[in-house]
Amino acid sequence: MFIDTTGIILADDKRVQLSELSHPRALAAVPFAGRYRIIDFGLSNMVNSGITLVGVSTLNKYKSLMDHLGTGSAWDLDRKNQGLHILPPYLTSENYYNESDDLKGLLDFIRSGKNKYVIIASSNVVFTADYSDLMAKHIETGADITVMYNRDGIVDGSSNVILDIDRRGKVKDVVMNPEKPASNRNSLGVLVMGKELLVDLLADAVAHGVSNLTTELILRKCDLFDIRGFEFKEPALRINSIQSYFKASMALLDPKVSEAIFWGEDPVYTKVKDEAPAYLQEGVSVKNCLVSDGCLISGDVDNSILFRGVSIGKGCKIKNSVIFQGVTIGDNVELDHVIIDKDCTIRQNTRLMGQIAYPVVIGKGATI
Repeated sequence: MFIDTTGIILADDKRVQLSELSHPRALAAVPFAGRYRIIDFGLSNMVNSGITLVGVSTLNKYKSLMDHLGTGSAWDLDRKNQGLHILPPYLTSENYYNESDDLKGLLDFIRSGKNKYVIIASSNVVFTADYSDLMAKHIETGADITVMYNRDGIVDGSSNVILDIDRRGKVKDVVMNPEKPASNRNSLGVLVMGKELLVDLLADAVAHGVSNLTTELILRKCDLFDIRGFEFKEPALRINSIQSYFKASMALLDPKVSEAIFWGEDPVYTKVKDEAPAYLQEGVSVKNCLVSDGCLISGDVDNSILFRGVSIGKGCKIKNSVIFQGVTIGDNVELDHVIIDKDCTIRQNTRLMGQIAYPVVIGKGATI
């Protein structure tokens, strides 16, 4: 069923820094959960909700994002009408840059759309949801804006947007990372509003030189608009720092979390890569791991996530680690609480040890 709604995904967030992981790519393009990227979850939520027009607003470092999304065919968005649109900032010349140019492309995209409503989703929270109930609640209450939240309260290492909501469900106040929160309602970065209201908000932001649209910027106008809350009761993983990224990745190894995100009625779509199944050499031990296609495992792996095409040598002991696509690990390597970006080489007899609060992070293409 198609709904009269345009989807907007905010692919960047200047406040979120994931160390070496976000240097070569936008936040939404950061690999996650073995074979996915962060944007796959928000984009799949929109497609599964019947949204057929989606714009991805990105500020910079969007090569990986464009390569991953392509024409949108993996999400059935390679359409003659509507479909997937990537919205980079406008640049008027090589020597002139105005920060408000970042939003002009998004403003033009919204103005040209014919749908009545718009759903905006940030890229720093991962969950699986059908937005149909959110839309129904928004229309039923007649609110100007409806925000999705859960009851996580303050989450360490995250950018917490705490909502003070009265008995009628109206948002009275919005506070960022309060020391003493008045509520445990934490925004999930998903808003729904009318198209014309968003056009007005964007036009005002451009006029005042605002460079980065965030859902928090909109929510701070709760004294001007009727903003209502919609509670989401399933698991959600917040990614706002390298520590929270690591914790979110490890949370996927909990069957309750992985079942809620991956095994519900609505699938999570991603770019298809045809590779052979993972191969485990006889006698190795692989426990509580998420292993993707194309892996060659000749050592022991425990409580870890392996992306596509990872090669692990003989005598290795890999624990509590996240290994990205195309990484080659030599013989007798020991890793614990380590994140290794794409296409790295870890030479034999190397030993890297981190902690859950301070994981070791190896940048893309490095040789250790």
